[in-house]
Amino acid sequence: MTEKAHTRQSVDWALIGVYVLLVLIGWLNIYAATHTSEGGSLIAWSSRAGKQFVWMLTAFGLAAFTLFVLPPKLWEAVCIPFYLFVAALLVLVIFVSSDVKGSHSWFDLGPVRFQPAEISKISTSLLLAYVMSRQGYRITRLKDLLLAGLVIAAPMLIIVAESETGSALVYAGFIFVLYREGLSGWWLGVIGLVIGLFVATLTLGAYWAIYLMVGCLVLCNVVMGPPGKRWMHGSVGGAFLLLMALLPSLLGWLCTLVQGRMDALAARVWVPQANESFHYFWSFLLDLKPIVLLLGTCLLSFPWLAWRAYKERDYFLAVTLLVFLLGIALVFSTEYIFENVLQPHQKGRIEVLLGMREDPSGMGYNVNQSKIAIGSGGLLGKGFLKGTQTTFGFVPEQATDFIFCTVGEEWGFLGCLLVIGLYVFLIARLLADAEQCREPFIRIYGYGVAACIFMHLVINIGMTIGLMPVIGIPLPLLSYGGSSLWAFTLLIFIFLALYRDEKKYF
Repeated sequence: MTEKAHTRQSVDWALIGVYVLLVLIGWLNIYAATHTSEGGSLIAWSSRAGKQFVWMLTAFGLAAFTLFVLPPKLWEAVCIPFYLFVAALLVLVIFVSSDVKGSHSWFDLGPVRFQPAEISKISTSLLLAYVMSRQGYRITRLKDLLLAGLVIAAPMLIIVAESETGSALVYAGFIFVLYREGLSGWWLGVIGLVIGLFVATLTLGAYWAIYLMVGCLVLCNVVMGPPGKRWMHGSVGGAFLLLMALLPSLLGWLCTLVQGRMDALAARVWVPQANESFHYFWSFLLDLKPIVLLLGTCLLSFPWLAWRAYKERDYFLAVTLLVFLLGIALVFSTEYIFENVLQPHQKGRIEVLLGMREDPSGMGYNVNQSKIAIGSGGLLGKGFLKGTQTTFGFVPEQATDFIFCTVGEEWGFLGCLLVIGLYVFLIARLLADAEQCREPFIRIYGYGVAACIFMHLVINIGMTIGLMPVIGIPLPLLSYGGSSLWAFTLLIFIFLALYRDEKKYF
């Protein structure tokens, strides 16, 4: 068999086919979302659909050039300077870009704009694969884990400084890459606990957030702790949780009872000093908050539990206590983060998402209109160019961040299922191809590509149906935008080139 035939057989054409199909679906839905407001045909440069057509053609050319012309080994050789160059662009854009909806993340290049945050996902995936594929690297070793964390955190923090929180959130997906390479599953649990504590503190208050955290830690010790001590952890922890669950009601009942009798009891004390002391004593009891008793009980038992963990070499209990302290710090810093770190529009979107306030005509307008559009599509949709929410422009940013609601209204439930199914196939195929690679660099990079697409998919669709806050993030390959389409094209086809280079010899 000739080398040319080997090359053709080593290319994953199914993955390329799904890529092309998603790009074409995106192009049609961009036209549907903008045809009434902009007019023109599918290929008219005056409309966003026409501009997207040009981006499509150039993206296809970039894909072919990456896959068949550029030497695949080039990417591993240049990953360090490429990463540093993109990091420099991320810093530079903060100072030279104009404000776009509160974000400083776009370079204005005449008729087009370029967002370096899109390219940073490629440079981060490449450098992470390079670092973790070096001989002797072990993710279970602290310094190696910190090195991988630094590669991920550096661009993420710069993007946060650009006020581009949505793009920064995508970097959390790299935790799945670390998990595949041997990171303990407990780190995934810790991340879930952090998110849960943040949400619980905002919606339920500090007391119930700490209560839920203690409950989770008790459950973990019962299920995964030393076998001989599970019954004791379960009985003691269960009794404590039951008491703490009843504590707010008990304190309320005690306050009502004492308030009714305090004046009568105090009137019988004839000595003024005793009367005053009695009053202060009961006032102190009435002022006690449930959270004070909860934290007091936990912290009083903390030294004893820490001593037990040390004496019995119970590392699981030691980790539990450490997580508890970090959780307490997070609960009491949540309000500061929410009020002083997040932007006003970000706070408003989170409040609307969590039901802390209703704002259907303000912060919640986009999501409300998006859900109306998706819900009105029914099973089969209203038909191409027949969606009323889409035609009359009720959903802002429908060609970019909210492109999925166009699919829902005009293509219906089955259309949404088809699009999501294509993404699932794309991600599954990337993972399957990555697992076939013997080179760790290619495998790790493939997982990085899948993680980036997965995070974009979950966040974008989640915000269009009201399950995630609106943070402005494109749907891969579907949303309007040249820099996004080019970045995802390059991200995918670098992997395909690396995969083809390895498979053509087997």
